[in-house]
Amino acid sequence: MNKQTYNCLIRSKMTKRLLLRYFLSLAVFTVSLTALGLFIVWAGHNLFTWYPEDGIYWFFKRVEDFSPLLYLFTLLAGWVVITFAFFSRIVRYLDELMHAAERLAEPDSSPIVLSDTLKELQDELNQVRERAAAKDRIAKEAEQRKNDLIVYLAHDLKTPLTSVIGYLTLLCDEPQISPELTARYLGIALSKAERLEDLINEFFDITRFNLTNITLEPEQIHLSRMLEQLASEFSPILAEKGLTWTLDIAPEVYVFCDGGKLERVFDNLIRNAVNYSYPDSPVRLSLSPVRDYAKILVENRGRTIPPEKLGRIFDQFFRLDPSRSSSTGGAGLGLAIAKELTERFGGSIRAESADETVRFTVLIPLYSKKP
Repeated sequence: MNKQTYNCLIRSKMTKRLLLRYFLSLAVFTVSLTALGLFIVWAGHNLFTWYPEDGIYWFFKRVEDFSPLLYLFTLLAGWVVITFAFFSRIVRYLDELMHAAERLAEPDSSPIVLSDTLKELQDELNQVRERAAAKDRIAKEAEQRKNDLIVYLAHDLKTPLTSVIGYLTLLCDEPQISPELTARYLGIALSKAERLEDLINEFFDITRFNLTNITLEPEQIHLSRMLEQLASEFSPILAEKGLTWTLDIAPEVYVFCDGGKLERVFDNLIRNAVNYSYPDSPVRLSLSPVRDYAKILVENRGRTIPPEKLGRIFDQFFRLDPSRSSSTGGAGLGLAIAKELTERFGGSIRAESADETVRFTVLIPLYSKKP
């Protein structure tokens, strides 16, 4: 049962309860008045003997003559009183609900307390308040992480930019520098410029991930070939860190999704594996069809991730190593984007870590002619 259906049932039960009490009160009053009237008539005829010369005889005679009108008047008056009492109670309930609604936006942690009749609504309002407070807290934490990240990125932008400017200034001021030294300075400047480009791309990731909707352009993708090409492209990066590939890619596996964005999913996962692998260790990349899904594993040997961090590994701006360096590490968006895109494809992604092994498992629906 979803939340909307549950709320409708609560309101329906409360409405039925109030209406039942109202009509039951009318019925009890009507039956009681009728019984009282019949008892008075019976007692007047059977318990007493009245004579015309008695002074009270004419009074009771008039009452007997107008008894139907008197009964209807008393009945209507009773109904009006009962209706007024119920409407007054409903107005009090509305006042309570309005006051409770005002308190929903207050930071006060004390629970909302309503009348016993409104117990279900009281519980619902307290739950809404708790959920709103939790969302507000999460939003503030995300905003704080984002602000901290921007400060880190701004600081890191300055470092490679200063190096690029410094080495290019040396080349301009010293035209007689040897070709070997010139090549060395240009190499350093190029390396710093590439790092600067990576940081700028991370700024764009932050903006795109938060301000735009992801639009997919699905098509048939040869997933086996894509992973083989990615492995080949990453081979020089792995070689720099002494890492090696362990590939187990099933041939002729196709999926139906946006190729560019799917490539970005695995690009992010492989980069994460490279950044957090032990030196001179293997990185495993495997692909196999499992039922209606393509199963992709990206596994590396690295420090075991604690359970509390593993549960947040797909959060925006979350980084396993909070101390940021200017040469390694990302914006803390790679895995969050990978999860978002994978779920948009109708798949799933999960992370596991034990015995100094980190494994990401991705499931993507296999290609069919009617996707």
